[in-house]
Amino acid sequence: MTGPAPARRARRHDPERRDRLVATALDVIAERGVAGTSHRAVAAAADVPLGSLTYHFASLTELLAAAFTRHVDTVAARFDARMRAAPDRAAAMEALVGHLTGDLLASGRDLVLAVELYAAAARDPALRAVTQDWMSRSRRSLERHLDPVTAREVDALVEGLVLHSALSTDPMDAGQIRSALLRLAG
Repeated sequence: MTGPAPARRARRHDPERRDRLVATALDVIAERGVAGTSHRAVAAAADVPLGSLTYHFASLTELLAAAFTRHVDTVAARFDARMRAAPDRAAAMEALVGHLTGDLLASGRDLVLAVELYAAAARDPALRAVTQDWMSRSRRSLERHLDPVTAREVDALVEGLVLHSALSTDPMDAGQIRSALLRLAG
């Protein structure tokens, strides 16, 4: 004799779940690094079933690409707004110093996410596409005030300054960053 069938758990209507998973993935990456990020870790942090992650993302690389793309979209938009607001080249260099010292380097989370993206992209072509998009967007923003060759060189200097700041026990301060940028593009 069988008893009544167990009650089925009601499905949660969660139309924002994919977006929450991407945001949670960024949190997990910032806390544990790419190496410590897994479907299981993100599902646990988001308090969703593991199957929910594999429903929305076919692979961990797809999840990482979505998360890093969101990070890049946020940072690139802030940078472009700064460059768009700068009325001339001198103001653009000050805006760039502000972007580096205020947006990228002042936020430990953003700095860690950038470095994690760089390291992961060195091995994964799908993530390299995310970094390439970021560099292209940065250069377009810089080209509002600099010629294309100088914009590319300044962008490379910025990437190096980010890595240097993340890895150095004696990172450059705002004055040193300003001096380096002005020496190259002033």
